[in-house]
Amino acid sequence: MDFLQPTSWADALAVRAERSDAVPIAGGTDVMVDLNFDRRRPGALLDLGRVPELREWTVEDGTGGVGATGGVGGSTVRLGAGVPYSRIIDDLGARLPGLAMAARTVGSPQIRIRGTVGGNLGSASPAGDAHPPLLAAGAVVEVESAARGVRRIPAAEFFTGVKRNALEPDELIAAVLVPEAVGPQQFCKVGTRNAMVIAVSAFACALHPDRRAVGTGIGSAAPTPRRAPEAEEFLAGELESAGLWESRGDLPDGLARAFGERVAAAASPIDDVRGSAAYRRHSLAVMARRSVTWAWAEYQQDLRKAA
Repeated sequence: MDFLQPTSWADALAVRAERSDAVPIAGGTDVMVDLNFDRRRPGALLDLGRVPELREWTVEDGTGGVGATGGVGGSTVRLGAGVPYSRIIDDLGARLPGLAMAARTVGSPQIRIRGTVGGNLGSASPAGDAHPPLLAAGAVVEVESAARGVRRIPAAEFFTGVKRNALEPDELIAAVLVPEAVGPQQFCKVGTRNAMVIAVSAFACALHPDRRAVGTGIGSAAPTPRRAPEAEEFLAGELESAGLWESRGDLPDGLARAFGERVAAAASPIDDVRGSAAYRRHSLAVMARRSVTWAWAEYQQDLRKAA
């Protein structure tokens, strides 16, 4: 097995174009597990750990991202594919609170120092912790090849099957474009213990008061991470019709529960060693109900602080 170690983004793309059999590796928290258990034996490893362009994040004002309901606008964080979870927690908790919450649940401190959102997207596991908050925020994945240049793929279209994504053989993930939060975000995860565990199910929600929309993300309860569009439209519509986006009044009785039921209905879970399909649906309904209740309470609290 060859070990390829470019030191610039241009070199990485050139190597990728020449060696389609090379498996990209960043933190190695997924790839090395597969190698150790002999699940894959690629012709080469393409180490991206020394590409400085991948380890930076910037804020792009006014460019916006593709929102969960198609809206565009506002400031966007361009998160390099090699930025580790630990830096997301330390640097971006205020700008990307949902993603920071999810990052805190990833493995151990050692894993959070090594693991990256780019690697999570590359693995495309249905249980990837970063995926639900990216979906809820309306993130866009920026990929590039030496021959065809840059392509931007909405996160909702990036996952094509179990551990499969929309990357072409000569493409690498350059960054993720995540709209800065303009409202509360939440992330919930159910596992067999509180830490260092693969999610039995996971859920993220984001309130987008600037466009009166709701974003959702479901993890570990379908062949791919996915949104719950019907639940998003239902909740946003109910909030609009009741004038709650402006008044920030209390949620009507049963609204959060009805939202949770629609989130659960959007899932396609299976029975496996970590949990049953029925439990996954139930846990999603509970997490969605709780997370939107917490997010709305934070939205109300923001108004009280401003007053």
